Amino acid sequence: MAESTINSGTFGPKIIVALDFPSADAALHLAHALDPSQCRVKVGKELFTRAGPVLVEQLQQLGFDVFLDLKYHDIPNTTAQACRAAAELGVWMVNVHALGGRRMMEAACEAIDKTAHRPLLIAVTVLTSLDADELHEVGLSGNPEDNVLRLACLAETAGLDGVVCSPREVAALRETVANDFQLVTPGVRPAGVAVGDQKRITTPEDAICLGASYLVIGRPITQAENPPAALAEINAAIDIERIR
Repeated sequence: MAESTINSGTFGPKIIVALDFPSADAALHLAHALDPSQCRVKVGKELFTRAGPVLVEQLQQLGFDVFLDLKYHDIPNTTAQACRAAAELGVWMVNVHALGGRRMMEAACEAIDKTAHRPLLIAVTVLTSLDADELHEVGLSGNPEDNVLRLACLAETAGLDGVVCSPREVAALRETVANDFQLVTPGVRPAGVAVGDQKRITTPEDAICLGASYLVIGRPITQAENPPAALAEINAAIDIERIR
């Protein structure tokens, strides 16, 4: 197990590169091209299912902080034990679904609090691929922003460190949650880049300006002709925004 290379607070890279690849070889090929002082990395469901904990350890050995994006959502004990296992693997951040409820989130917090290496624990509020019509279809009233705010407040009172949210909800959340509550934003696309399957998006500069803590960015970097250059360009843009 590797210890996190960067403090879990406000220091270190703001960009989390989504390693949404079908194989460990592809993910590691990109990781070797990137500088861990310039980004963190995210390992999601497909890649973790194919490559498992070994890949997480390999990425940590390269110096990367790893966000294990498995979105646990189960009964409290099962979710708590999964989060404990992630903490023991040494990941920097792990997530659960806020729709799992208060008891589930509290159990997850309690489980990781007892580990030697405590990762950041954040909750998924509303997936950025969903719009209002799709929320209504599954029985959630109100618009996406209403649901995000309600679930984020629930996660905060349950003891979590932050939430995943669309950049478009960041400003409203910053008026509601504590300053140190982490807002992790997918749905970020540099100007001129294809939107893909995201529906509630904004640019990296705007997300940082609004108050996002971390930006999850995949294809604009991973599918770029020159991924390190694409990463450097985004970092430069958000650095300018942060010092204004």
